[in-house]
Amino acid sequence: MSVDLNALLVFVKVVQKGSFAEAARALVMPRSTVSQRISELEERLGARLLQRTTRTLSVTDEGRIYYDHCARILGELDEADREVTSLQQEPRGLLRITVPACTPLLARVFADFLRRYREVKLDVLYTDRFVDLVEESYDIALRAGRLPDSTLMARSIGVLPYRLVASPRYLAERGRPRTPQDLATHAALVFEVGPSPRAWRLTQGKVTREVTMSPVLSANELDVLIEAALAGVGIANVPAHRSTDHVRLKRLEHVLPGWEALSVPMHALYPSVRHLSPKVRAMLDHLQSIKKAPWFFPDDRVAPKRAVKSAK
Repeated sequence: MSVDLNALLVFVKVVQKGSFAEAARALVMPRSTVSQRISELEERLGARLLQRTTRTLSVTDEGRIYYDHCARILGELDEADREVTSLQQEPRGLLRITVPACTPLLARVFADFLRRYREVKLDVLYTDRFVDLVEESYDIALRAGRLPDSTLMARSIGVLPYRLVASPRYLAERGRPRTPQDLATHAALVFEVGPSPRAWRLTQGKVTREVTMSPVLSANELDVLIEAALAGVGIANVPAHRSTDHVRLKRLEHVLPGWEALSVPMHALYPSVRHLSPKVRAMLDHLQSIKKAPWFFPDDRVAPKRAVKSAK
């Protein structure tokens, strides 16, 4: 048996106003329509809800019971409307986001977001596997590198620069590379993420050189490579923000500072722009703000004392 919510609204309004005429005025509809809706409702229920004469209107016992339930149902619908509407006005609720496992520094980004938006709760999944946003009910995915063809929407949040670094001890023992080709004779520490992690591509102005490395250590965990570099094992190619403090404290040095190492584009992906919730929109805007964050995209390149002449 289907329920006509409009009929329930008319019935509740008649009881509240105490007359068909006042209910019709409040609902902005003809009095005859109000009377017809009540008659149809009573016919469907097989019960008299209202006793009416030319002068008075009273609610039957059945009508009182039905009114109590209808008023509660309509009140809950109004509350649902108010809650959904408020969700579209202020960021609130649970936001699920997945990010690459190699970006622990994003914890600072999320902490800043939570301090700003007190009504939002975050569920963050750090993983390098492909996460289906729709299938697994995630709101946003942060992806590094080139984007595959997809129906997802994408918003750029910056380009993550990489740096070649090694310890002073290693460079003293093995010598300092002067050209990209010199890297082939050095011990490489390779971050095994992406389509071609062992092909180190470097640029100097319009000149590009690519060197295929044979690693002494390859890992999909950056901390392992950083520790190996600090121990003097070899030269690591890592995101700049992971080596900045070590370079500042002279525990690591930039290798081939006149050359630009790999830079990886980063994007925030989300399913659709239609009815984008405030919490998702707020996080997308917040993620874009880290483009200007020196602690995440550091411009820490050390300019060489003289230009590197050879690009062979």
